Amino acid sequence: MQKAIVLGATGGVGHPLTAELAKRGVDTIAFGRSEGKLERLARQLGRPASLQLATGDAFRPDDIVRAADGADVIFHSANVPYHEMASRLLPLGESVMEAAERLGAKVVVVDGIYPYGRRTADKATEDHPKRPHTRKGKVRLAYEELVFDARWRRAKPLIVRLPDYYGPSAQASYLSVTMEAIAAGKPTAFIGNMTVPREYVYLPDAARMIVEIASREDAYGQNWHIPGPGLLSGRDIVRIAQAASGKRKAVVPLGRIGLSLIGLFQPVMREVVEMLYLTEEPFVLSGEKYEREIGPLVWTPHERAIADTIRELMNRGGEAHS
Repeated sequence: MQKAIVLGATGGVGHPLTAELAKRGVDTIAFGRSEGKLERLARQLGRPASLQLATGDAFRPDDIVRAADGADVIFHSANVPYHEMASRLLPLGESVMEAAERLGAKVVVVDGIYPYGRRTADKATEDHPKRPHTRKGKVRLAYEELVFDARWRRAKPLIVRLPDYYGPSAQASYLSVTMEAIAAGKPTAFIGNMTVPREYVYLPDAARMIVEIASREDAYGQNWHIPGPGLLSGRDIVRIAQAASGKRKAVVPLGRIGLSLIGLFQPVMREVVEMLYLTEEPFVLSGEKYEREIGPLVWTPHERAIADTIRELMNRGGEAHS
């Protein structure tokens, strides 16, 4: 990897990816729509000499090609609003792949577990059947098919799949609203079942492993899993987060009825309802392929990662009010 461009660099996954690349001294272009957010990212990373900023729209392949400036790897972590996934995800993928085709670049697409549908094994390898039964799952499967379409002759894509995630940069995860409220000392809700243990990964850990995969020439043309360090229930998450914040406000679970009612006023919450099966029948990823072909899976323990996330959110809140 000589030079990289991160699409959606100021987003939940893009931020730690950009930080990881900069830490390794990789020449990196942080690409996003907001100049202000890009400048804030550069400040947070200490303005490393290896980092360039570029504004543009990932839905416009010309913008990506113009900004890429010789990059040989495109990290595609740009996303669309949750309730606009059905209409906007495929056009976004088409734009990114067209740009990669024109550049003859490698593409690292960061995605989740929706295309699999319900689990058929205790731990899902990359060969797990893809039988989505939800609208969003079917859209995500079509997205994978677009990325690996044979018409791309010069682009070299791979897909990295993450479970639910958390971290200070997380913006669109199920946990982000809960953690932000706990950090602020406010009552909040937890989406889904709080007693069933589920899989989560800490975003800085995921970013490190994504870059490891992207650095391997023979990793492209494949799907890759990045699992978390163990299952955790919502009650465990809240306990650790509240201990770190020093505040214990109420956290109530939100199930189908509650989400449907809130969804009358918030389209995003309405869209979450069909995916609640994942909070009741957890889908767990196998890291066997990563360990076999890349190396050991190294994680920050959940207790420390959650506490670090809360402390950083609290610091950020303090800065905002100072």
